[in-house]
Amino acid sequence: MPRSRSKADPADPEAALEVGLRLLVRREHSGLELARKLGERGFERDAVDAALERARELDYLSDTRYADFMARHRTEQGYGEQRIRAELAHNGIGNDTVNAAIEALEIDWIDQARGQLERHFRHPPGTREDEARYLRHLAGRGFPGGVAHQALAAWKDESP
Repeated sequence: MPRSRSKADPADPEAALEVGLRLLVRREHSGLELARKLGERGFERDAVDAALERARELDYLSDTRYADFMARHRTEQGYGEQRIRAELAHNGIGNDTVNAAIEALEIDWIDQARGQLERHFRHPPGTREDEARYLRHLAGRGFPGGVAHQALAAWKDESP
């Protein structure tokens, strides 16, 4: 017989922790992101704060682990440094933690951008309009202009 779901007490930190842990089982979350989700589920601020503190004590919640995971994940998806930094900052990760996560990647951003070009476009640009479109694509993925131009130039130079 399925268990009935009764509405959790919005002031109960243990109920907030239980819901938070169910979210953390699926994937890493930042503290800010988890607080936001618990608030959306109707938990009061004090209950959310207590639940987050307990999750950190138990090492179920870690902004450092979240930053490392998301930086690797977004890099694997072909995103650039600017996009990754912005997303981590949006989710409440501090500059020092963001910097450490980005440095830990040990990535060549020009090579990363070039790989994105090769995956998305079949051949190097033939016209100025193509170049502009390719550069806009890289900018939208979070690559700075200098990196995008260098990646495009390297791809063009090495193509027959």
